[in-house]
Amino acid sequence: MNGGGKIVAYNDLCFVDMPFGKKTDLASGAEIDFDHIYESAIKPAIKDVGLDPLRGDEENTGGIIHQAMFARLLLAEYVIADLTLANPNVFYELGIRHAAKPFTTVPIYANTHPLPFDVTMIRAVLYQLDSGRLTDNASEQLRSELRKRLEQAIKGQAIKDSPLFQLIPKFPGIDLPHEVTDAFQDRIKHETEFQERLEDAKRKKSNDERRMALLQIQQELGDLKIVQRNVLIDIMLSFRAVEAWQEMINLCENLPDHLQNLDVVKQQWALALNRRNSTGDREKAISILEDLIKEHGYDPETLGILGRLHKDRYKELKMKGDIMASAALDDAIDAYTKGFVSDPRDYYPGVNAVSLLIERGDEESFKKAKEYAPLVSFSVARRGGASSSDYWDVATVLEMACINNDWNAAIRTLPKVLNLATLKKESWMPKSTMENLIMLKNRQPKSSPELNEIIEHIRQCVIELDGTER
Repeated sequence: MNGGGKIVAYNDLCFVDMPFGKKTDLASGAEIDFDHIYESAIKPAIKDVGLDPLRGDEENTGGIIHQAMFARLLLAEYVIADLTLANPNVFYELGIRHAAKPFTTVPIYANTHPLPFDVTMIRAVLYQLDSGRLTDNASEQLRSELRKRLEQAIKGQAIKDSPLFQLIPKFPGIDLPHEVTDAFQDRIKHETEFQERLEDAKRKKSNDERRMALLQIQQELGDLKIVQRNVLIDIMLSFRAVEAWQEMINLCENLPDHLQNLDVVKQQWALALNRRNSTGDREKAISILEDLIKEHGYDPETLGILGRLHKDRYKELKMKGDIMASAALDDAIDAYTKGFVSDPRDYYPGVNAVSLLIERGDEESFKKAKEYAPLVSFSVARRGGASSSDYWDVATVLEMACINNDWNAAIRTLPKVLNLATLKKESWMPKSTMENLIMLKNRQPKSSPELNEIIEHIRQCVIELDGTER
């Protein structure tokens, strides 16, 4: 970030894996100046498309050079690999890259000799050398072809260029533990600065002001297709925090293919569509979530969002007196139940299943609610229960106490819920808790003063977080 507060250096990285200096090609006997090839063609092409170029000899992270190089191969958004010398190290490194990323790898090689048979299926860029020298004309041709390939990778469909991902269905790739990314200290520094700016935006007085501040940050990022993945995910979740559903949807719609296909993006995109609820939004959200379920099976996060969508449908249909309300309620219970059963450690779909079973109100539903309730309580207790620092943990303890009419526990937990909501500064979270408790209140045969008091405290918290009067 510069002195004026403008965001800098958040573009995606293109790592160049190639020889350094002058090397003799054993096949032709020619001396090749790889530094000239990099400076005259490769580096300019990378900059032409808005990416940040980095070659192995430009690393300034310290420590073991191979560790930093492997981290770049595994984590860099784009890689160019020069296979000209048929160096075993370069092919080994290309194999590492192909095991990590399904696309965004561009192999190149000179016309000194053909590629080995095992890599002939790879779509590589050929460049011309004249007695080992890259002429001005050949330099411009290589720059142009690289620019074209990188633009296709950035703006086109996510076409797999790794043989492993092409040949093996659902090949998982490599998911590195967080500590391995220490080789990316420069990126970590920038991400810390970016997080600080997001937090500053979320400290504004109202959600409208927060939304505008976040939108300004996004606009300063420029072309989203070349911005780092973590930065885009962070701003997506920040839009969620301030209930900027329109902006969140716009962001998701403009992400590059490979980010749109991430499970977390699809889940949050569906969540935002449900919250915006314009014409066709819920149908699109259901399609996204059902595709995720078909691809990965039952997942508590996906089914929890699907359950929320059907719960919102139920509440709207019930208010209208629509006969289809009961079907929407059944759909919500089904989604939440499947989500909880798929992983009983995840209490979120469980507590919602219990609430909606009570809402349905028949004898069989009460029986199932009593069956699930202690499992939900045990699940959240394992995460720390009321002593947890996570909002949803503590809010679930509060909801379960209210469901069980344990008002002493509920009143004890309420201040912790309000404190965590205030610290988190995400009004949609206590708003969800309040809506659940209101639904529980409406099912009670007579009004509970304790529940009324709890709902009112949460309502005031929501008003303060929204920055609006109601």
